[in-house]
Amino acid sequence: MQQPVRITFKEMEPSDAVQKWVEEHAAKLEKFYEPIVHCDVVVEAPHRHSHHGRLYAVRIDITVPGGQVVVSHQGPKDHAHENIYVALRDAFRAAQRQLQDLVRKRRGKVKHHEPPRRAQVTKHYLAEDYGFLEGPDEVEVYFHRNAVLNAAFDDLRIGSLVRYVLAEGEGEDGPQASTVELIGEVES
Repeated sequence: MQQPVRITFKEMEPSDAVQKWVEEHAAKLEKFYEPIVHCDVVVEAPHRHSHHGRLYAVRIDITVPGGQVVVSHQGPKDHAHENIYVALRDAFRAAQRQLQDLVRKRRGKVKHHEPPRRAQVTKHYLAEDYGFLEGPDEVEVYFHRNAVLNAAFDDLRIGSLVRYVLAEGEGEDGPQASTVELIGEVES
């Protein structure tokens, strides 16, 4: 880390043990994104309820070259956050996930999900557990029984309207559907 971790305690007494825990876990964040310019952590115990203990809130601000990650973990609904270390753990896990997402975005490895396409069943081999679809682009797409949602493979007929998602890459039989959903009856 280019600058030391800055820890602020609000509405509570500073704790050397908590400070050490935060410093150790902040250093581990660099496994997921390096370099981290600086990390500010605010630990707050804002609520004291008559029937419950204090619910800790944790805010983590992480600055990296060209970006920032902010995690604000409030605990009013999660009574596990009456334990300061549980609240800290959850906040640092969220920070780790956000840093990993940031790395994936920067590397261009974010999955692009195509919207489902519409097609008609053109071939249906009930005994062999597969069939073919054809959409407006007239490309024949293979599908297997296991790709059909709601166990509707046996309900499909030639001409049935379906919505499908194309699998990444091609199978042995060319383009292949990863999911197929029956959306309409056979057109007349």
